[in-house]
Amino acid sequence: MSEFASPRAVVRRLIEAVTARRVDALPDLYAEDAVVVHPFAMPPVPLEGREALREHFTRNFARMEGVEFTARNVVIHETADPEVVITEFDYEVRVPKKDRVFVVPNIFVLRIRRGRIVESRDYAHHRAFEEGLA
Repeated sequence: MSEFASPRAVVRRLIEAVTARRVDALPDLYAEDAVVVHPFAMPPVPLEGREALREHFTRNFARMEGVEFTARNVVIHETADPEVVITEFDYEVRVPKKDRVFVVPNIFVLRIRRGRIVESRDYAHHRAFEEGLA
């Protein structure tokens, strides 16, 4: 039995930590030199390293104070490469101040090695987030 969490378990922890806004736990899911790219973000600047990810989560959660996230329709696809998983899911986002609920579709392609995310391409609908929060 491996001492490291499986890629499937790491993805579940990632989604749980985001929806619970656990900025203290999120960076530890990533390798020190992890690279995360959001190809649909404008501009699609990669986040390189655990500290950059910590800053990213801290900044985004702060600007979304009071906003609630729920992950729905989570499907984790294992691939021929045991390090790579593809995750499809939706964030249901509630903005109580505006009495608004909207859904943001996501597809994450993650490489997970020794229980840590080493690289991820996060295909989130960033415009839907921005429009929903506006």
